[in-house]
Amino acid sequence: MFSKVWKKIQQGDFSPIYLLVGTEHYFFDETVRRIKESLNKDGETDILYFDLDEVPVQHVIEEADTVPFFTDRKLIIAKNASFLKATEKGKEKIDHDLKAFESWVQHPSETAITIFIAPYEKLDERKKVTKLMKDKALLLEAKPLDGNDLVVWVKSTVANEQKVMTDEAVGRLIDTVGQDLVQLQSEIHKMATYVGEQQEITKSDVELLMTRTLEQDAFQLLNAYLRGDTTTALTVYHDLLRQKEEPIMLTALLASQIRLMSNVRYLQKKGYHAQAIAKQLKVNPYRVKLIVESRQKVGEDRLLDVLHRLASADYQLKTSSGKRERILELFLMNRL
Repeated sequence: MFSKVWKKIQQGDFSPIYLLVGTEHYFFDETVRRIKESLNKDGETDILYFDLDEVPVQHVIEEADTVPFFTDRKLIIAKNASFLKATEKGKEKIDHDLKAFESWVQHPSETAITIFIAPYEKLDERKKVTKLMKDKALLLEAKPLDGNDLVVWVKSTVANEQKVMTDEAVGRLIDTVGQDLVQLQSEIHKMATYVGEQQEITKSDVELLMTRTLEQDAFQLLNAYLRGDTTTALTVYHDLLRQKEEPIMLTALLASQIRLMSNVRYLQKKGYHAQAIAKQLKVNPYRVKLIVESRQKVGEDRLLDVLHRLASADYQLKTSSGKRERILELFLMNRL
């Protein structure tokens, strides 16, 4: 759907109203960028921004109906169209004049392109204004990509960088980053720049250049601790301290990782596969994959014992006036 709309935009074929719905912000940003680019072919375009959590929608329609001075059309971007989703009565932030808006939607201005961004999983289909917008506006649903669709998108983005990526490298990239298209695009551009004249981006390139996350370091630290590798655990811990990470925050992160491991093991016993577990727990699939594929199977009692000891370390960190770095260090050195 997006590719067809983007092609029309490139040709200068615009809709007066766009409604972008969903949680994948890459599609919002890319659609707005392409409209700006196409409009600017004929000179600079007036661009106005509104946050509908801060101003009523009638401000948007007033601006849309005001004829631009120096251009044929102006571009209006109205984000956070929360009046299209379910809202508890009495908790609306802004008093939107929906009657006026509904009338305007049926006869929008010919001198403005207005984009309404609703960054929500779903809208309230019962509302008259929602039904009207879905009928009159050009609706684009920005849903996260997964499975083969995500692989195809990655390869297309790599091709735009004039590169190719091996299937192994694509899998490693997606496993590590997850489904965030903005972050994936950033990592792909970084890798394409790094390999220079080299045509292919390999799995080794991905592993070399991938930005390590704090969660990955915490997982490495915890795994080293659980298998009794004190040297590696302390090395990772001291590296994190040099990066100015706080022991209290690291303790909380380790506890969170323990709970994740416990939940993953539980869902595994229920017959869930890794992708389904990641979706159920709403975490990066790569984190789940590492736990599932780990050869080191830690029992529930052991995990609970470690969680209890982390709670004790957390209490000491929050009540001690001494050198706090030493408290988590002692925890890592004393494996029971």
